[in-house]
Formats: sequence, C-alpha cells, structure tokens
Amino acid sequence: MKLYSSPTTPFGRKISVQILESGLADQVTTKAVAGSPLDPGTMPVKHNPLGKIPALETPEGVIYDSRVISRYLDDLTGKGLYPAAPKLWQTLTLEATADGILDAAVLMAYEMRLRPEDLRFPGWLEGQWTKITRSLDAIEDGWMEHLSGPLDMAQIGLGCALDYLDFRHGARGWREGRLLLAAWHVEFAARPAMQATRAPAA
Repeated sequence: MKLYSSPTTPFGRKISVQILESGLADQVTTKAVAGSPLDPGTMPVKHNPLGKIPALETPEGVIYDSRVISRYLDDLTGKGLYPAAPKLWQTLTLEATADGILDAAVLMAYEMRLRPEDLRFPGWLEGQWTKITRSLDAIEDGWMEHLSGPLDMAQIGLGCALDYLDFRHGARGWREGRLLLAAWHVEFAARPAMQATRAPAA
C-alpha cells in the first residue's frame, strides 16, 4: 500500500501513527507530497479530486479522508482501535472533536500563511480559536476517563491535534487551565509512534 501524506499534515500523521501502532510499517510506503488550497503542487489530485491528503492506495483502490483510511486499516488489522458499540460511539465522537480542532487550527494556519496581511480577518481567527478552546475545555471536563482507557483512534487523533496546536499555534498556550489534559498529552506524546512521526521544526 502507498500513503500520500506530508511531514506536517496532522491528518496524515494520524494515519502514520496508526500504521506504527498496528504493526503495518512493512506494508505501507509513504510518498511525501505538498501543496495548498492556492496551488495543489504535488498533491495527489488524480487519487483525490479534492486535492487533500492523506490518500491511500490499497489493493481495492484508492481511499481518502483520514477517518475513512483509519477505519480501513483497523478493519484490515483487527487491532480494535474502533471498539465495539456502545463504546464505539464515544470513540467516534471524541475522534470527531479532535478532527474539528484540527480543522479550525489548519484554517487558522492558512489564514496566517496564505492570506496577505492586510486582508486577514482577526475576528474570524479568534472565532476559530474559540472553537478549539471550547472543545479542549469539554475534553478536560468530560473525556479524561476515556483518554485513560485502552488505545483507540480518538486518542491518536487528539494526541496529533494537541501536537499540531504546539506546532502552529504554540504561543496561544492551550495548556492554560487544563492540567489534566496537559498531563495526558505529555504521556501520550512520549509513545514511540508519536515520537517517530513528529513534524519537523516550524
């Protein structure tokens, strides 16, 4: 199988972490690609018409979107990163929350990196950050028990999301007032699969 990804994409990183955690490293090769909404560059537009990564070539054809790929790989390996219902619904909900944090954080990064400074919309940026902080507060208040349980894709997604906040928005200090989540992140970020997939310095 071939994974189209980038060293800095948090959505692709989720899959790279899953590959390592699931013992698939010898079955998947990674092709590094790069692009943006303004210029697709080397993004795999023939494999994903949206021009987004990750995308995965499988024996059954190309699939894309990180949550589709992660479900495929978990079905392939039987690793159980998506547990049986009713816990499945908690895992999917927390995974969606982590992806939502990433969606907002990536949009903020694009606003700062791609839009000319005189056209940036500070209120819109703060609106995205409010989504992120509201989600982090909800996780701190209601999801720590889940995070202390067996490894699942929600944990992988959240770990990658928190690392991405440090990578692109570190000055905003997401840890403030969230001691439990910050402590969990320290422990989770030390996992070998997380260390092996860290983004290069910004």
